[in-house]
Parts: sequence; C-alpha cells; structure tokens
Amino acid sequence: MKIKFITLLFTLAAAAAQSAFAEKADRDKPMNVEADTLKHDDQQQLTLFTGKVLMTKGTLVLKAARMEVKQDKLGNQVATLWANPGERIFFRQKREGLDEYTEGEAETAIYNSQADTLTLTQRAELRLLRGTMVADRIQGQQILVNNTTEVFSVDGKSSGAGSTTGSQRVKATITPRPKTNEVNPPTAGPVLKSSPRTGGDKP
Repeated sequence: MKIKFITLLFTLAAAAAQSAFAEKADRDKPMNVEADTLKHDDQQQLTLFTGKVLMTKGTLVLKAARMEVKQDKLGNQVATLWANPGERIFFRQKREGLDEYTEGEAETAIYNSQADTLTLTQRAELRLLRGTMVADRIQGQQILVNNTTEVFSVDGKSSGAGSTTGSQRVKATITPRPKTNEVNPPTAGPVLKSSPRTGGDKP
C-alpha cells in the first residue's frame, strides 16, 4: 500500500497552499556532527561516527547511535544512520516561514544532500507540529521525505516468506488546518510529550 501527500504536509485544505516547505537554505548549510568516536577514510571519502551522534544542518537535526557519511568529489553527501537495537533515530526540521516543524523517528535513515531527501525505514513515523501541538501523524514501514518538492511517500509492507520486519499497515491522522479568520481555532491535536529515543530529548 502506498500513499502520496503532495504540496503541503498532510494538509487537506488546498486553499491554504503556500510556500511552506522545509527551510530551503538547509541543504546549503555545512553539516556539523558530534559523536563519541570518529573514523575517516580519506581515499574513500567515508566518515563513520559512533556513540550519541548528533548531526545538524541548518534547522535539520538528526540523532542516532551510528552514522556513516559518504561524500563525492562535488561535495554531495549521503548520510546513513542507525539506532541502537530496540530504539529509533530522531529527526526534526523547521518549515519555512511558519511556526511549524516536521519531525519523525525510525530504526534507520538515509539523508541525501544532493536530492534533499530523507528516507526513514522500519517503524517509521512522521509528525507535523504546529507550535507545540501535533497536528498530523503518519506511520508506516518506510517514509520518503522530499524536501524540494514536499512529496511524502509512505509504504506499509506486508510480511512475506522469510520476512523479519513484520507487517505494518500505513496509519494516518490528519487534522484540518485552522481557518486564518477563526478567533479561537480548534485544537490541532494532542500536546507533544517527550519519549525515550537515541540521543535524548530533542532540542
């Protein structure tokens, strides 16, 4: 099963469509990484970070147990992140021009700086926050986030012969965007509560 959400993240009100993408300047910002250990192979342009990894790139924040970064001759970077067993990596990014954030979790993630995409795999979850309120929530086996086109693809993969990941149907909770002329707009969703995750609480 595959679902695509186009233009605005999980938003049903087409009239509210604006230039509200993830921060476009993030892809051109330097990648800053903190970790317990670092191992770099200059010939392969491959760097491995392990232990409470924190990667920031503009407003994009990624937390994981381990991260491998491969860089090509043009400076394009592909970062692969893993969580500790039983845990999930965490990401968060601001949406341009709005007091809104996209955040999510998964067991593994791949960030491609050239394509400006983030792929979340296994127990993947994506949330839209308006201020501190969770407005929309998507869960699936794999979620592909394209920050350039703001197309989000969510797959729920059934378990087959020899499968070890199990079955996970796509689940979605979508809250209509409040009208701009409403004096007291309806509550967007439950207040976000912190949960244990690799790297500790989000910033």
